[in-house]
Amino acid sequence: MDRADSSANGKGHIQVRGLDKTYRRGGDEVYVLEGFNLDVDQGDFVAFMGPSGSGKTTLLNLLGGLDVPTRGSISVAGDEITHMSRSRLTNWRARHVGFIFQMYNLIPVLTAFQNVELPLLLTTLSTAERRQHVETALGIVGLGDRMKHYPRQLSGGQEQRVAIARAIVTDPAFLLCDEPTGDLDRKSAGEIIELLHRLVREYGKTVLMVTHDPVVAMRADLTLHLDKGVLLESGQSHPDSVGASS
Repeated sequence: MDRADSSANGKGHIQVRGLDKTYRRGGDEVYVLEGFNLDVDQGDFVAFMGPSGSGKTTLLNLLGGLDVPTRGSISVAGDEITHMSRSRLTNWRARHVGFIFQMYNLIPVLTAFQNVELPLLLTTLSTAERRQHVETALGIVGLGDRMKHYPRQLSGGQEQRVAIARAIVTDPAFLLCDEPTGDLDRKSAGEIIELLHRLVREYGKTVLMVTHDPVVAMRADLTLHLDKGVLLESGQSHPDSVGASS
């Protein structure tokens, strides 16, 4: 997980243009996202806020290739993902995207090591290579001494750290986080956000995070607000990092 290599390859740029996402409800067409434009550079940490139903999670699903837009284009790291075939999109997602959710989604009967190893079982890595990757990921999140622990033996914050280790074990360029601190107390939430910052600073990851918590959002480089599928305004940002328009 080398920031210099990641940045040199330009792996982090996201470009969204004219993005619409609609669903049919009876005879009506319901817009979840409408005319959405967004630019994110390598190594940015962006928070999305807005009321329930504003399209935040839908946006993450589209950026991660879990869903397809009705109209518009999404380019990630130079790859136009909008019209990829399902199989190609699955392969692209496995290489480039790590997902972190509010609920940790750990398998109770597996140890921390085994939970983190799961994404690697679909690769051609040897057993020794998988072990090295897992130990590195757990070391980064500060749980190198908890590899043999089961989820029930971990605190909520530690479980989320295992989930983050699982998300980064394949060394993806992007981390898409849907309410990653929503089930944690304030102290644990702060530790998780600091960990995400470390992944940005030291490893060049690009982090896009949905949150309802303004305290958490303030820790991002930029906060963007959505309402009824439209991007309204931007909050704090660092110069020349992220641009967005509606």
